[in-house]
Formats: sequence, structure tokens, C-alpha cells
Amino acid sequence: MTVFAKTINRAEPVRLSVFAPVGEALPATAPDGAPYVAALANNDVVSLATPLAVNATVSGLTAASEEGWLVMRRSFCLLLCAAAENVFRGKSTQLRVRHSLKCGAFATLRDGDDAADRAATADEIAALAGEMQNAVAADLPISEETCAYEEAVALFAAAGRHDQVGLLSHRNEPAVVLQRCGSFCTLRQGPCVPRTGLLSAFALEERGGGIALRIPSRADTTRPAPFVPEPELFRIHREHARWGEVLGIRSVADLNQAVAENRIGDVVEMSEALHDRNFASLAARIAGASPRPRVVLIAGPSSAGKTTSCRRLSIHLRVAGLVPVQLSTDDYFVPESEDPIGPDGKPDYEDIRAVDVAALRADISALMAGRPIRRRVFDFRAKVPVWPGDEIRPDPRSVIVLEGIHALNPVFREDIPRKLVFGIYLSAHSQPALDDCTVASSTDNRLVRRIVRDHFFRGRDARATIAMWPSVRRGEEKWIFPYQGEADTHFDSALEYELAVLRPFAAPLLAEVKPADPEYAVARRLLANLMNFHSFPATSVPGDSILREYIGGSLLRY
Repeated sequence: MTVFAKTINRAEPVRLSVFAPVGEALPATAPDGAPYVAALANNDVVSLATPLAVNATVSGLTAASEEGWLVMRRSFCLLLCAAAENVFRGKSTQLRVRHSLKCGAFATLRDGDDAADRAATADEIAALAGEMQNAVAADLPISEETCAYEEAVALFAAAGRHDQVGLLSHRNEPAVVLQRCGSFCTLRQGPCVPRTGLLSAFALEERGGGIALRIPSRADTTRPAPFVPEPELFRIHREHARWGEVLGIRSVADLNQAVAENRIGDVVEMSEALHDRNFASLAARIAGASPRPRVVLIAGPSSAGKTTSCRRLSIHLRVAGLVPVQLSTDDYFVPESEDPIGPDGKPDYEDIRAVDVAALRADISALMAGRPIRRRVFDFRAKVPVWPGDEIRPDPRSVIVLEGIHALNPVFREDIPRKLVFGIYLSAHSQPALDDCTVASSTDNRLVRRIVRDHFFRGRDARATIAMWPSVRRGEEKWIFPYQGEADTHFDSALEYELAVLRPFAAPLLAEVKPADPEYAVARRLLANLMNFHSFPATSVPGDSILREYIGGSLLRY
């Protein structure tokens, strides 16, 4: 039996034996000489070693592509975990990949399941790096294999891999797909490179009380990216780890167990209480500052929860004796006819020129001078600004709270002394880990939020939201991330339980994206991640939760 693989670099389909590796349909390298690290087969991201069982359109992925880079990061994390198994064999020490970094990933060590995370010693880091280099030199295969459910549970239990046993305890498929690198084995959470020889460009170093794994960037795939200090991000992740201990939620398996045992209400209540405590702390910090800030800026990337955070912070500012005046950069969008056009020929709503900067600055100046302004809102259906007729009148105790993706851009406060401005950078930074080897993606978390919100409130299907996401991300890289340093503090808007609530909303929307669609690869990745979570009803979500911004039913006025 044979199958045919259509490729972009050959005029005729490649004829292969059925179950031949996908990689056989491709040359070893891309036209620019970069090695292929994975492939798209009918728009699904697969390992180059994946058997091709049906006719397919196949294209190669390098580490310069987003999907290819994610394959590389997953592979480097697998290599690090495999090295840790060899270095700490016979000891109680365990390595956990905790979260992503701009340069790669961050990991910690712990001495037993119930021990706290700790930093690695210089000798431990050197031993891990040496073991990784040995594996690269040996060019070991990274293979996928299928075994019976009971065999997988027994395998991981014998190896002391309680993270894997915990995940399997909430699954019941008869066969389980594993990934193997040398003697190390783990549950498959996505494709990896076919061999370790492709993973030579890495570095390990002690950072932030743990291990920074530096890997190549998409822009330069030949050497490890430099480490970029992010003290606020590290603070947030340390806080997340501490609260994980308090909640008893160290991983998705723990969250699933809470759902199964009907304890999820406690997790919801405590997660929301943490948010409320942080909003109250921010309000007290603003109200108690000397001089007191006159303008509070809340900025962050798409689907970070800026609108709800503006409302909730404003409530606490009122409790602190201030009078918040809420403004949104979205209400200052220019009419559709004036929208800037991006490189793709479509309106670029992330561009600062999509905002009437002069009008917003004028309104802020008027309010600070004690003068009233006409309230401005943007009609997203007609795509023009409108003035409903009411006025916003400032008070001696007023504090302007401006939220929006551009809020931290200095262009809005050029005439305001910096000491009278308080900046907050907001994003969904943290999520419970799937297992000890897998990085939880905050970007994917935001995309799931946006898919659900766009479906409910903008009449947009998942395919359309995914299609526009690269443009959104480019806008974030250009207009939002460079101004993080303007913030006085960062706020983590993620909720420990949110993907369990979003799953029943997002899963059917993602299932509507089909293999013929270019967005299929992203839809498959998001859906595969959501399938690790038990669902539970949205009725458990409080009316003032950030999550209500995406699923509806908020008690707050937007």
C-alpha cells in the first residue's frame, strides 16, 4: 500500500509506503539551509518520525516558525528532564519545569514530592548541562510509542513520576502515547524533534532561585538567546508557587482531583480572594502614596482582563476614599476611515495611530485641571466614536484610571509629572503545570480567553480569531511589551481554575476548525491542552470575576 504526500518544493506528489515517516517526504533542510524540526501534515503539527497513514499535504517546519519553535522548546525541556533523571538517579531530588521565559524556560529542584522548590547548586547545573551535551553528542532518537493504559501507570509509578500518574488517574483511554529519550519516558504533550542532535544550542544558568534554560530564538536559531531579567515576572511566579501550595494545586492533576472530589468551590473562592486581595493592596498603595497619583494606567496584551481589572481596582479606590474616573483607550479609536493599514493590507487596530491620541490627552489634561469633559465611547458596530451627551465631572479626590493596550505608552502622559502617574502592567502570567516537563503557555491561555469572548460578544468563530492572532501578537511585540518597564508593578490576572471553566466553551469552537484550514494546527494544540482539564460549570464563577469578561454574566458594568 502507498500514500501520496504533496509538498511545496516538488511539482509531483511523493509516493511513500504506507506508515513511512513524514520526514521522508521532505529534504533534510529548508531552502535557507535551516534543518526541519517538525512538519505540517494536513495542517497538523507532527514529528518528522510520524508514520504517514493517509494522503497528505506536507510542509517542513524550522525553528524560525512559531510552531517549529514551540516544538524546539518542548524538545529542550524533554532533554533537560531526561538529563535530570540520569543526574539524580537514586536520589529524592526532582526537577520541575515551572514556566516560560523569553529565552526559553525556567526550572526548579525539589527534594521529594512534598518539599519546597529550591535553587540548583553550581555543581548540579554543571552536571545537568554535561548530561544534556552527552545526549546531544550521542544523537539519541526521541521516539513516540504507544502502550496500554495499565502499563503506562505502572511504568510511571515505578519511576516515581507522580505528575504523570496524577494525569493518568483522570484519563481512561485504553492506549497511551509516550515520548522516549534514552531511558527517560513521559506522556506526549506534543511533537518533539526526532533526535537530540538537533538540540546543541542551549545554556543552563542559575537565575531567580532556579535554573534558566536558554534556547535559540526564532530570529537566531544558531545560538542560545540571552537572558532578559524580568524581576516582576519572577515575583509573580514565586507568588503563584506559594499560592499553589496553599490551594493544594501544584498541577493540573491536583485541579482535576479537586473537581472530582467536589472541592473546586474552595479553589474558586481562594483564587478570587487572591485577586481581590491584590486589587485592595494596589488601591491602598495608590491612596497612600505621597504625592498621590492623579493618573493610574492599566496596560497589557489582548485578553489580559484590563476592563474588569479597571472596574475592580476602581471599587477598591472608592473604598480607599478616592473618586476614580474610568477611561478606556478603546473609546478613543479613530473612525474606520482613518484606521492605519498594516503590512497585510488590513486595518491594524494594535497600531497607536488607531487611537486619537490628541483627543485623549486633551481629555486627561482637562480632567486634571478640574474641568468636565463630554463622555466619549466607540460604537464598534458603526466603527465611529460617539458622544452620548453626559459629562464626566472631576472631583478634588478624583484619580483617572486609564485602561487599554497602549495605556503605558508615554505619549499619553508627556505633560504629567511622572510622580503623579502609577502604572500597572497586566497579563495572565501563570497556570498550573500539566506535568514536570511541560511549559504552560500564558499566550495560549489568552488566546483561549479571546476565542470564547469573540464568539459570545463579537460574532467571530474560532478560525477567524486564530487567523488574526498573529497580527495581534505582532502588535503586542511592537506597541505593548516594550513599555512594560514604564509600569510600577505587574498584576497576574490568571486564575488557577479558568481553563477548566473555559474548556466546555472553547472545545466545541475549536472542533469547528477543520484540517483544510490554515488555523488547524493552532486549534489542535489548544484543544489538546484543554483535554487535560476536567470541566466544571461556569455557575461557580463569581459575578465580578475577570473570567466573566469572557464568558458573560458579569455583575460589573462595561
